[in-house]
Amino acid sequence: MSALDEPLTKLVGDRTAKVLADSLKLRTVGDLLHHYPRRYVERGQLTSLDDLEVDEHVTVLARIEKVTLIPFKARKGDRLEVVVTDGRGRLSLVFFNQGWRQKELRPGAQGLFAGKVGVFNRSRQLASPDYQLIDEEEGGGAAEQFAGRLIPVYPASAQLPSWKLSLCVETALTKHLGDLRDPLPEELRTRHDLIPLAEAVELIHRPRSQADRERAQERLRWDEAFVLQTALAQRRAEDGARPAFARKGVADGLLDAFDARLPFTLTEGQQKVCGEIFAELATEHPMHRLLQGEVGSGKTLVALRAMLRTVDSGGQAVLLAPTEVLAQQHHRSIVEMMGDLAEGGSLFGSEIGTKVVLLTGSMGVPARRQAMLDMASGDAGLAIGTHALIEDKVQFQDLGLVVVDEQHRFGVEQRDALRAKGEQPPHLLVMTATPIPRTVAMTVFGDLETSVLDQLPAGRSPISTHVVPALEKPNFLARAWERVREEVGKGHQAYVVCPRIGDEPEDGKKKRKATPDDPEDLGAGSDEKRPPLSVVETAEKLVKGPLAGLRVEILHGRLAPEAKDEVMRRFSAGEVDVLVATTVIEVGVNVPNSTVMVIMDADRFGVSQLHQLRGRVGRGSAAGLCLLVSEMPAGSSARARLDAVAATLDGFELSRIDLEQRREGDVLGQAQSGVKSSLKVLSVLEDEEIIATAREEATRLVAADPTLAAHPALRETLAGLLDEDRAAFLDKG
Repeated sequence: MSALDEPLTKLVGDRTAKVLADSLKLRTVGDLLHHYPRRYVERGQLTSLDDLEVDEHVTVLARIEKVTLIPFKARKGDRLEVVVTDGRGRLSLVFFNQGWRQKELRPGAQGLFAGKVGVFNRSRQLASPDYQLIDEEEGGGAAEQFAGRLIPVYPASAQLPSWKLSLCVETALTKHLGDLRDPLPEELRTRHDLIPLAEAVELIHRPRSQADRERAQERLRWDEAFVLQTALAQRRAEDGARPAFARKGVADGLLDAFDARLPFTLTEGQQKVCGEIFAELATEHPMHRLLQGEVGSGKTLVALRAMLRTVDSGGQAVLLAPTEVLAQQHHRSIVEMMGDLAEGGSLFGSEIGTKVVLLTGSMGVPARRQAMLDMASGDAGLAIGTHALIEDKVQFQDLGLVVVDEQHRFGVEQRDALRAKGEQPPHLLVMTATPIPRTVAMTVFGDLETSVLDQLPAGRSPISTHVVPALEKPNFLARAWERVREEVGKGHQAYVVCPRIGDEPEDGKKKRKATPDDPEDLGAGSDEKRPPLSVVETAEKLVKGPLAGLRVEILHGRLAPEAKDEVMRRFSAGEVDVLVATTVIEVGVNVPNSTVMVIMDADRFGVSQLHQLRGRVGRGSAAGLCLLVSEMPAGSSARARLDAVAATLDGFELSRIDLEQRREGDVLGQAQSGVKSSLKVLSVLEDEEIIATAREEATRLVAADPTLAAHPALRETLAGLLDEDRAAFLDKG
């Protein structure tokens, strides 16, 4: 076992090792050496106390301004109050029955103070904080330890503040810095002017200047980028060596017949992307491609043409959708577009047509049995469905292409289970309109070949988006309902979207009870902790209030499948004026006559959801309008997110905003949250140039040395990074 794999108990003792493991997930010497500082403070540069957030665990460098010992009046004991300052703001420290601390906590001294920010008498304070004085006049170990260099501030915990963790790191550096093996080949370091790993790790923990810190971070960014790119390059090489059936299509087949019936011309972007996909389908190696397209850019049409190309080549294609509503919508729209080409084998079907079947979990037994029989026999060239397609009982005669719509709604195991149904690995096309952070990260890292649709078809209108501050300006909300009535008066239709269904409490919380002083306007309640607005209650209030007289219906996931399908059919036929729904209408729903959407409690939705939802309007020749209703105050992070959505229709830009807020997630694992990110210093957004260059270097190295036989340190580092779960994830992804 490498010295870096040794448990921390040998280095820092059982008690401290347990705290490191429990609170920071640091278990080995290597974990500790790679636990980098979050930021640095310079001697004499005090922390800005105005920026501290309540409930945040902080470490601040500040100067003691005032110390007061206050005896309790009604009982024995005392309270020591210490006021620290950065020269502008102030922060109170309070210690109970610890008057003896007056001897060391004296005005003028500087120190590091750590604790959880609370509020008492409207002032921020730290109760019983941990601290370490570094007053130069006093001399001693603290001043000497930090003299002449930056002070690292580590991600820490209440049990182990930053400076105590720093002492642990110092011990690890002293004893084990020489045990680090450098994964970057020497010629690569020379080519890009990078310092050795041991020097970088020492400087990231013990920088003498900002220049030292920057040199260390540059090298460590390269480590993360290059090692990950090597893992992905090995996977791409393995994928490229796997066999797959080439799907080259035929002349005068199903695709040509379909194209001849299209009532419009493909956009230049659609033609270009179809060319990229067709070229890859024609190879004898499995395609692994992401189709990124703006809402309404025609991704489904591109995917359908690829599916028809596969059928022309003797194979079958499936379209996997995340919800029954979307699967039914896809099935209905594809059958309508194909006409008699979708009725292969029937009396009224085209001679070159094929069957298009639907499979969902709620279908009746006879319908499910027939759909599965058609897929297994090969009679159904196209299958559309939900997770039901993944079940073991579902078989295909020759599965050639898997299309996954809104791929972030499916786990890797689910996609892999469907791909495993082919005799050889089928080609894979995943589609999304607004990539969630992990998708953006994997795209930047080069895991997926990417096709982009950024051109809207002719006749599509832009969508205007506005934030409606329900509490600050209740008249704005009243105006929103007037706009809905105006659009309906013009013969158009509207959506109202709510975060929950409403016929039962959410997360065990009690329903909010109406009170006499509740504002009349929807969404303008004064109770800050109220549950999210619901479809059921909102629809009732709308019917009795601002939308009285209009044809209002509801749609949510707990309706019976037949009921959901009937509501959507009637809405599509124009028999419903306003559809009050949950996010079941988020993707795929296409009703060109819908021109306005009101999203209640919009701050409770993510950036991607909001962008997807508003894409349901403006799908025809009339302009679209999306109103984001929120009670969040101006200046809050939630309102800033809504303002960002209102400011742009660019899905790529919104995905970057989402990524900035949530971070990349674990780019080599299944976590969708940045909390578990395996990236410590590398930023997908800020370091794209390093990532791209590292990809070129890794691809070249893996091509010359696929097993990394000549690079044992890199192979060892990669093995440590790719535990069994992550290796399996990469293999499946």
